[in-house]
Amino acid sequence: MPPEPTVPGAGAPAAPRALRILILGLNYAPDMVGIAVYTSDLAEHLVRGGHVVEVVAGKPYYPAWRVPEAFRSGWRRRTRENGVDVTRVAHYVPAKPTGARRILHHASFAASSLVPALAAARRMRPDVVIQVSPSLIAAPVARLAASVGGARSWLHIQDFEVEAAIATGLVKGGTTLKLALAFERRVLSWFDRVSSISPAMCRKCREKGVPADHVVEFRNWADIDSVTPRREPSTYSGEWNVTTPHVALYSGNIANKQGIEIVLEAARRLGHRRDLTFVICGEGPNRANLEAQAGDLGNIRFHALQPKERLGDLLSLASVHLLPQAAGAADLVLPSKLTNMLASGRPVVATAAAGTGLADEVEGCGIVVPPEDGAAFAAAIEDLLDNAPARASLGVAARRRAETRWARDAIIGGLVGELGRLTRG
Repeated sequence: MPPEPTVPGAGAPAAPRALRILILGLNYAPDMVGIAVYTSDLAEHLVRGGHVVEVVAGKPYYPAWRVPEAFRSGWRRRTRENGVDVTRVAHYVPAKPTGARRILHHASFAASSLVPALAAARRMRPDVVIQVSPSLIAAPVARLAASVGGARSWLHIQDFEVEAAIATGLVKGGTTLKLALAFERRVLSWFDRVSSISPAMCRKCREKGVPADHVVEFRNWADIDSVTPRREPSTYSGEWNVTTPHVALYSGNIANKQGIEIVLEAARRLGHRRDLTFVICGEGPNRANLEAQAGDLGNIRFHALQPKERLGDLLSLASVHLLPQAAGAADLVLPSKLTNMLASGRPVVATAAAGTGLADEVEGCGIVVPPEDGAAFAAAIEDLLDNAPARASLGVAARRRAETRWARDAIIGGLVGELGRLTRG
């Protein structure tokens, strides 16, 4: 059996010291995509801990896939945001993101981030350079910046872009796939440490050739202070005129890897229930198509992605949370939305094959059914709605899991310890 990845915080504690950290990542606040939330939260938390942090990021564009007017001028802009020096660079944003356009999207960020990343490395002489993936295409920039600045290098993988693209049909086989996988494997070998967000994804890093002692599990976290179990009705019930006692809620990106069509099938199968409303809250390239497919359904509502500040109120709207995932994607990405679903104290109905990372995380906090099995998905929702004690018990377990596995201070504190050990090595 191969050795398990290092978990931040495990082993002897490292003596704390102030670190200089350069972070490169396409997405950063105020983008509303999960990766942006976690990267900006990490940077700000590190600054509050006494570390010096600079970020090179793209301009915000999500969820509209359009750069807001306030950020359009200039190729480059450097600001100080909540104690973090942030340099934003211009890059291509496709109005309709296809596979080829996404590649150009990421490649343009890599090109435009090169000069500011190298300048930051020379200026601040970082102890460590962290690249957040996506975008893997920009990883060579981070590795070069680490060399220029005399720093250690760290690649943090939020999802395996190449295999996720295969699983969702964005990339087919052939020469393109072989080149992409070869590039990925080469990039993984360049970094002093490679981290990912679940045991299954760390295992995949090892399978791709990363030495076991270079792999670190660095989880996303739940906002357990603002997302809490609530007994009072969500204010969204009144705002959206939701009058049914139960809501099955999906909130997040609406793209191919979500396999979200299964929610429509469940709504169709449960159309006879007058006590249930399905709510899909989010944006993405698949939303217009999804709304068109749902045109004949009277028990489903679509709403825009809601601000982070109201996340706790939104998640309290749910009787059950829905977490569909395309077949084959459950070990390639662990949806960041899961953490706060659990923190809200509501059970989760997820689609994942048994033994995958997603299935393991949801087990005991909800029901897991096979991907693309609409009948099983609908039955799981109905079983929870009709069994209040089970729903309550799973909700309590979900909250407990969020507190024990997904607490931000413990997770980031563990990362700081790992960074300290790396930079002293």
